[in-house]
Parts: sequence; C-alpha cells; structure tokens
Amino acid sequence: MPIGEWVLATACARANAWQAGRLPKLSVAVNLSARQFTDSMLLAKLTRLIQSSGLDPGNLELEITESVVMANGGCAESVLEKLKSIGVQIAIDDFGTGYSSLAYLKRFPIDTLKVDRSFIRDIPANSGDMKITRAIIAMAHGLRLNVVAEGVETAEQLEFLRSLSCDAVQGYFLYRPLSEDEVADALRLNRLACAVSRHGHASCETFA
Repeated sequence: MPIGEWVLATACARANAWQAGRLPKLSVAVNLSARQFTDSMLLAKLTRLIQSSGLDPGNLELEITESVVMANGGCAESVLEKLKSIGVQIAIDDFGTGYSSLAYLKRFPIDTLKVDRSFIRDIPANSGDMKITRAIIAMAHGLRLNVVAEGVETAEQLEFLRSLSCDAVQGYFLYRPLSEDEVADALRLNRLACAVSRHGHASCETFA
C-alpha cells in the first residue's frame, strides 16, 4: 500500500511539473492494484494526493485490470463512481483476458479500454487476433469509449490499428521505457513537430 501511494504521488507531481514547464498537455496513467482498489480510504487518499500535487484530476487516468473489476463486481460500480466523482479518468487494462462480462462496459463509468498485448503480438500473422482486435475496437467505439492497443512492436501492427481508427497505441515500436528527462525531451520534440506541422512542413502524430 505505501508503495502504491508513492507511485500515485510521484506520478501526479511529475505530470504537473512537466506541464508547469510549458510542455504539451498530457495525462498520466497509473495502475491501481487490487488491494488499492478495495481500500476504503482510496478516495480520500487520492483526493489528498491530487490536491497536494496541483494536477488537474482530468489529467490522471487510473488503470484497473479487468480481473480486479470482475472479482469485485459487488462493489466495483460504487468504487468507480466515487473515483469519477473527483474527475479522474478510468481505464480497463488487459481487456479480453479475464472472465469478461460485457454488461459492465455499459454500466460502469469507464473512459478507456486497453486491448491486451496478447491480441496484438501476432498481428498480422494471426487472422484470429486481427478479428478479435477489430471487434473490440468497433464495440468500444460503439459505446463511445477510447481504445488503447498495448504491445505494438512493428510498423505492420501500427498500420493495422490505424486503419481501425484505434485512438492510441503503446509499445516498443514507439518508445522503450524512458527516464524523467527523456520523457521531457520527447514531449519537447513532439511540441516542435506539432508547431512545424501547423506551417505545413511536417506531420504530427501523438501516441500513448
């Protein structure tokens, strides 16, 4: 629990510092463990951390695995509603790998689905994974949810996801894990690319 709180506090403070440094507006995503999700003091702790960091709560996304949500079905809706009440974004991580119940997608206050990397890994060689990914993205968009594809490692995977209008991707094809300074440098480069593109000299693409 103390480690989880430290991660949340550090992520909020770092994201706010990046934005204070005139870097492009961004949101930061933090994974919540099963123990944190069922902590009766989660809302109070999170509210305190956001206030102390100065971060706009709309720029914090909490990632919760599908299995954690399903394992706590009785209280999950109440917990998610409370988290949404303070303005944070909610993402379901590893979607498609647990005992999925599509009913919760329309009932729970979810903003984003993250397609598990196990469906992306073998694209385009595995036609079954392509069909599943296509179906997940279409379903999510039909429910007005954002979609993030995990584990993108090749240009072919990226192009396939782009053809499906996937909202964002993450994976080693774009970036390996970066230090704080490297993230800031990448954001500055992205801002420069966006500025250049507005003058017709380059294109700008931003990925999760």
